[in-house]
Amino acid sequence: MSPFYPIKLLADWLTIKILQLSLDTHLGEAVHFFIYDSIKIFILLLVIIFAVSLMRTYFPPNKIRQLLAHKNQFTGHLAAAGVGIITPFCTCSAIPLFLGLLEAGVPLGVTMSFLIASPLINEVALVLLAGMFGWQIALIYIFSGYLIAVLSGFIIGRLKLEALLTNLPEVDAGKIANRIFKPSWRERLKYSKNYTFQIIRQVWPYVLIGLSLGALIHGYVPTDFLARYAGADKWYAVPLATLIGIPLYGNPAGVIPLVNALTEKGVAMGTVLAFMMAVTALSLPEFMILKKVMRLKLIIIFAGIVGVGIMLTGYLFNWIL
Repeated sequence: MSPFYPIKLLADWLTIKILQLSLDTHLGEAVHFFIYDSIKIFILLLVIIFAVSLMRTYFPPNKIRQLLAHKNQFTGHLAAAGVGIITPFCTCSAIPLFLGLLEAGVPLGVTMSFLIASPLINEVALVLLAGMFGWQIALIYIFSGYLIAVLSGFIIGRLKLEALLTNLPEVDAGKIANRIFKPSWRERLKYSKNYTFQIIRQVWPYVLIGLSLGALIHGYVPTDFLARYAGADKWYAVPLATLIGIPLYGNPAGVIPLVNALTEKGVAMGTVLAFMMAVTALSLPEFMILKKVMRLKLIIIFAGIVGVGIMLTGYLFNWIL
């Protein structure tokens, strides 16, 4: 029995008994989808984000800088991508730490591995993917995103593009090294609780919007309609989804419910994940912020390498699933 079976029973009761809707109708099917996934997602978000934020209290920015500054290039990429997974999920909040790593003397390629992994693999996406598709899909997503981050950073590092960095502020390395804070267990729990509810307050509109669109697709779009244009057998679907996602700026909390609805309608998993990865890892607001410290050529190289990695991941998912 699925651990979410009690939630399904609650969604059945609310849809059929309270709202007096039949599950055999388009409206009833859409409403049931919205209720079931809303309850499931918010429970998962509360539990997983709290656990991840508690773990994050053991990795303050000064410790991250010190950890990566003493790595050689190869292990540095592996460590930086791993650190990126447990740091804040928003691209805009990851960029200040990315700049701090550059200021502390961490090589450009290593910092790029961090910058790519941080928005690409985050706790919100992990929670939603695991809840909707199971941990197997979530783990493949983590591995593929980690590999993209490591290899992209490695390639950028080998290209020796440091000359394309601009306007990096000076940093007092001694001040950074001495900025040490060791919270008590109570302070860690308080931080985790506050951070969890802060994230919930930030993402709940995106979750509900994404679920609403997903419910409409789930209830009203014919099963074979989207599959005809974005099935696994359509070679152009993955690059097209990636290119569509790049100019957009979205939150995975709003994108992944669409992933669920689209896959149920026959769109290949790799295609929708390529779209999601492009939205979260490559976006115009991110490029605008990076423009302050990077020349346009470096931004184009960064976007191109990551974009190719995302497309390869999309084809991989379509092949193995």
